Amino acid sequence: MLRIDFPIATARLILRPFRPEDAKDVGDYQSRSDVARFMRWEPRGPEDVQVAVEQMVRETELASDGDCLALAVVEPGTGTVVGQIELVLLSAEHRQGELGCVFHPAHQGKGFATEAAFAVLRLGFDALGLHRVIGRCHADNAGSAGLLERLGMRREARFVGTEFFKGAWRDDLVYAMLRREWLASAARG
Repeated sequence: MLRIDFPIATARLILRPFRPEDAKDVGDYQSRSDVARFMRWEPRGPEDVQVAVEQMVRETELASDGDCLALAVVEPGTGTVVGQIELVLLSAEHRQGELGCVFHPAHQGKGFATEAAFAVLRLGFDALGLHRVIGRCHADNAGSAGLLERLGMRREARFVGTEFFKGAWRDDLVYAMLRREWLASAARG
């Protein structure tokens, strides 16, 4: 089991459990159509954002299959939540996890997602002892695919026509990294 009730500092960010007062910052990006474009939800209004934040506030541990660890990605100088990063425990028995993230477009292109994702992969592989972590994205989401590749994840599959999504058939890309690959990349620096 892994429980996070403390902040994690990276070189430029703080990753911490969500708080109810994060709703305004989360709403600033979850309400945007360009953010929701590849998400399974539509742009969220204040009530839906509040519900989403209340859910993320409770997502602080990985103990059972399906549990999600949701962390607010905070820019220390401003205290602004610039995005969210998640690790889902897919299978405790088989030590499988899934990485996901959403960032405000104003804070994209600065390496924040990569920095936060490395910290969460470290939690998954080093603290939780996962064997394999996957990342999935809409096939048209070049930004997410690029992030997963920068992390050193391998593209394993393109699933065609996986679901009828926002008026069209959706294709998904699946990336993965094994613990031994993580350790090898860490040894290289």
